[in-house]
Amino acid sequence: MTARGLIVAAPQSGAGKTTITLALVAALRRRGLKVSAAKAGPDYIDPAFHAAASGSAAVNLDTWAMPGALIEMLAVRAAGSADIFVIEGVMGLFDGAAARAGRRGATADLAAHFDLPVVLVLDVARQAQSAAAIARGFAAHDPAVKIAGVILNRTASERHRALVADAVSAVGLPVFGVLPRDAALALPERHLGLVQAAEHADLAALIEHLAETADRQLNLDAIVAAAAPLTFRSRRDNHAGFLPPPGQRVALAQDRAFSFVYPHVVEAWRSAGAEILPFSPLADEPPPERADCCWLPGGYPELHAQSLAAAQNFAEGLRRFAQTRPVHGECGGYMVLGQSIEDSAGHLYAMTGLLGHTTSFAKRKLHLGYREALLLSDGVLGPKGAHVRGHEFHYASLISAGDDEPFAELSDSEGRALGKGGGRRGRVSGTFFHAIAAGDS
Repeated sequence: MTARGLIVAAPQSGAGKTTITLALVAALRRRGLKVSAAKAGPDYIDPAFHAAASGSAAVNLDTWAMPGALIEMLAVRAAGSADIFVIEGVMGLFDGAAARAGRRGATADLAAHFDLPVVLVLDVARQAQSAAAIARGFAAHDPAVKIAGVILNRTASERHRALVADAVSAVGLPVFGVLPRDAALALPERHLGLVQAAEHADLAALIEHLAETADRQLNLDAIVAAAAPLTFRSRRDNHAGFLPPPGQRVALAQDRAFSFVYPHVVEAWRSAGAEILPFSPLADEPPPERADCCWLPGGYPELHAQSLAAAQNFAEGLRRFAQTRPVHGECGGYMVLGQSIEDSAGHLYAMTGLLGHTTSFAKRKLHLGYREALLLSDGVLGPKGAHVRGHEFHYASLISAGDDEPFAELSDSEGRALGKGGGRRGRVSGTFFHAIAAGDS
């Protein structure tokens, strides 16, 4: 593999990592380089933007949820034929779970694992020379994490730019570029993060604008020169951590209400010989009859509850399907398998009723964190007693738990017991957590 790589990270969330990653990837692609990209952590929205900017599939790399062999396999596949491999970090560079070094889910874990340089994005909207102290601290914090240089984001004026850039340069760190404060560079957001890539009618134009901005504002030659070959440390195992396909022919719900599925999970299913059969509940389509399993991923059913309640062909077809074949729902899919969904305005909409719970979005409460699940029965995620690692991120809450059998025993990133979660009734199962990889710690 000849690809060289780097990581785009920041001291905190909201600094502009995604915008700058997209700008960098798109600009390098315009220069004729073959670029591939990845997202650190469990974010299921950013990889679609990366894919649009790079023109190639993007993946997640998560050091808490994935064993090292799986991370390396995904990196090899993503970067194998590329000239440069760009990983976008998650949260702050050193932020992660309270777990052992290398398994925290932190961006710094990936930097140390692959021995890749970090381009540090500094949001300087509310500071000037103090940014140099932050940059110096990040550069000195961990000898295994190398800061190659910085990009200054959201400068207010030429004087502001000069003050910050001169101070950062004085502490020995290259300034790879400066982006001014510009609302046109911002990506629209909603309650679970960015508005999804597929919902941008002008995504191509936005990416082109970002590429042009990067061409003007960033020293692309210096950034490419700072990239380094990836170092691999794990014993190769082509199967470590991959989730088995839930069936030979998987009916996969895919539309604006059901879109949160990890690319590596679907690719693993295909690699194991499974056929993916997409269908759209919002278009009132039932799962294809020739499928032998149905998977309802997460998404935004709460934004489409009225349409889903009216999709009787979908609901009746799913009920027929579940009489003879497995059906599984994750997060939003789990909500749709329940009795009803209460939207943000307090309106209650009937769902498929295949499980007994009811969920509500009327009083938003954030449920966020890594999850390790001990499966309580044989099912689509593995046999009884198997461990699955994943992530939970939603604002919906159970207002009625129903009386179904629980799906799994759950614990958090530090191993603290969270009790039983999810539900199972006959061939139907569901849970709020998104499965990322098989295996425990």
